[in-house]
Amino acid sequence: MAPLRFSANLSWLFPELSGFPARLRAAGSSGFEAAEIGWPYAEPPEALARAAREAGLRVVLINTPPGDREKGENGLGAVPGRQAAFREGLEQAVLYAKALGCSRIHLMAGRVPKGADRTAVRGEMEIVFLENLRHAAEVLAQENLVGLLEPINTRITDPRYFLDTPQQAAAILQKVGRPNLQLQMDLFHWQIMDGNLTGNVREFLPIVGHVQVAQVPGRGEPDSPGELNFSYLFQLLEDEGYTGFVGCEYQPRGDTAEGLSWLRSYWEMRGRPQAGQ
Repeated sequence: MAPLRFSANLSWLFPELSGFPARLRAAGSSGFEAAEIGWPYAEPPEALARAAREAGLRVVLINTPPGDREKGENGLGAVPGRQAAFREGLEQAVLYAKALGCSRIHLMAGRVPKGADRTAVRGEMEIVFLENLRHAAEVLAQENLVGLLEPINTRITDPRYFLDTPQQAAAILQKVGRPNLQLQMDLFHWQIMDGNLTGNVREFLPIVGHVQVAQVPGRGEPDSPGELNFSYLFQLLEDEGYTGFVGCEYQPRGDTAEGLSWLRSYWEMRGRPQAGQ
């Protein structure tokens, strides 16, 4: 039973530092072996790749571009009328993934149009999503990349997000039927939308390509006050044979490095030397 491997989500961690290169260095100094970046597109891919190498980190996950943030977009995969923009963004994400040596891209579904009834537009949006995902699977297969679908909770984080439960995401993956498309399991979102984490982890883990963690409801460190027992959940992932990375996608309550005591405790229990030892 191998211990879990953790990646630092640098869109969330080390907010006290400006720029992803500085955050990559901090993550490497803190003992991480991998990092993930939601949207890396403001910086040249070569500069990020160089910073990751210098920090001794693998970049294991990026997102497709969000679209027009000023117009309220948060991904384009299922948005009617935005198919061309989704495919253009996918090409940009592939370019970055190749430069960074990153094998996984989160294919963001996007939001239900403002003012629309979710039930009324669900069928049309799913048709668009399936079409875009089949295209993405072909593009990613040419580069030996994996696409991920992440349900995002609609109760706290994004009320209009189209893809909001593991069941919905799994059903879409089954309809697409491409082996290089997998599920992204963020335990924060899954707990808020459905609970039943033990059952859902066991049911869906065979199609999971990446895991992310944060405490509920405050989205802080795993050892911050909240609903989830991460000692149990980490053990569950180990017992179920998960071998991918666990992304730390949470909002630090203070200094990021000081708040990593939970991770240092995990490493100590698993017999891993600490950073600097």
